[in-house]
Amino acid sequence: MSQTTTYLAEPTASDEGLSSAFRPVIDKVAEGNAERERGRIFPYEQVRWLNDAGFGTLRIPAIHGGFGASLEDTFVLLAELAEADPNVAHVWRNHLAFVEDRLNAPVTDSNDTWIKRFLGGEFVGGGWTEANNVPLASLTTTITQEDDHWVISGAKYYATGSLYADWLDVLGRADDGELLTALVRSEDSGVTLIDDWDGFGQRTTASGTARYKRARADRGDVFPATERFSYRGHFYQNAMLSVLTGITKAALRDGSSALAERIRNYPQGLTTVPAADPQLLQVIGEVSADVFAAEAALARSSRSLDRIVVGRIAGDEAGARRRLIDAEVAVDQAQLVIISAALSATTRIFDALGASGVSEGRGLDRHWRNARTLASHNPRVYKARILGDWLINRTDPVADLAALGRGGQGN
Repeated sequence: MSQTTTYLAEPTASDEGLSSAFRPVIDKVAEGNAERERGRIFPYEQVRWLNDAGFGTLRIPAIHGGFGASLEDTFVLLAELAEADPNVAHVWRNHLAFVEDRLNAPVTDSNDTWIKRFLGGEFVGGGWTEANNVPLASLTTTITQEDDHWVISGAKYYATGSLYADWLDVLGRADDGELLTALVRSEDSGVTLIDDWDGFGQRTTASGTARYKRARADRGDVFPATERFSYRGHFYQNAMLSVLTGITKAALRDGSSALAERIRNYPQGLTTVPAADPQLLQVIGEVSADVFAAEAALARSSRSLDRIVVGRIAGDEAGARRRLIDAEVAVDQAQLVIISAALSATTRIFDALGASGVSEGRGLDRHWRNARTLASHNPRVYKARILGDWLINRTDPVADLAALGRGGQGN
C-alpha cells in the first residue's frame, strides 16, 4: 500500500513540542484527582481541556492538521496523563483507537469528513462487548440497512468514555451476518447511556451500559469490521498498558511523598527518622524499579506498533504479518511485565509507610484498585501460555485476532 492511499505519514512531532502543548494541561488535570476519585466526580471538564488542546488529534499527521505524533509518543503521553488521573486517560482509549482506524483507511470523501470531525474536537466513545453476557461470536446487536441509512439496535457494556462522547462506536451484525461497526451520534433519540459501572476501580470512566433502539447511522459512518486496522487489538491493549504505567508512576510519587512526611518510626526501625531508614528507602528503590520496568516495556511494545505503521507507509505487504506477530509478542510480554510492576508497586509502597498510609485522605488505595481493575481486562493468565506456545511450537499468536474480542475493548 503506498503512502498516498491512506492518511498515515511519518511522524514529525518533537518531544519538546508535545510537552509544551500538553504538559500544562496534564498538570491541571492532576489537580483534584484524589477528590474526584473519592467523590466519584466525573471529569467532564478535564476531558474537555484535553480535547480543546487537541489531544484527540495527536496521531493525525501534521500535513492533515494534527500533531504528527508517533505511536510511542502517543502512549508515553497517555501514561503521563494516567499518572495525573487514570480515569481521564482511560476515557481516551476508544477515541484514539478510532482515529488510528481512520488514519489507516483509504482516502475518501467520507473519511475526509472524519478527519475534519476529529480536528473539530468531536470525541468518540463506545463499546463492542454485549451487555447480555454472550460472547462476541454470538452478537445480538443488529446493524440494518434502511433506505439511505442504517439502523442499530442492541445493548453494550464496558462502553468506556460514552458519557463524554459525541459519537459511539458500535459492533453488530448485518442481516446477512456480516460484522459491521457503526458510528452513532450519542445525542440520537435511540441512544440511552446508563452509568451502571460498579467496578471498585476506574470508577469515572463511564464504562457502563449503552442501549440502542433503532439508532441511526449514516452511510459514511458504517464500516465492515474486517476492514478495521490490523493492529487494533494491540492498540487497545497498549493503551491499557499506558494507563497501568501511569498508575505505577503515581504510586511511586505519592508513596515517596508519604514517606518523606512521616515523623515517627517503629521501635524496630533502624533510624528514628523514617525517611532515613535504609529498609524503608529500599522499598522506594524497589518500587522505582517497577516504574523503570513498566516504562521500558511500554516503550518497546509501542515501537513495535510504530514498525507496523512504517511498513504500511512503505507499502511492504510482504513483511506485514511478521511485523504483526512481532507486535503481538511485544505487547503480550509488556502486559506481563507492566501488570506485575503495577500490582507490585501499588501494594509494596505501603511497606514504606505506617498506619497513616491507609488514611482515606491520602487515597493511596486508589492506585491498587485502579491497577487491579485494568489488569482484569484481557487476563494475563493466557498471555504467558500464548508466548510459550509461539516460542516453542511456533503456534501463530495472531491466528485468532479475527475473533475481535482478543485484546479488544473489554471482557
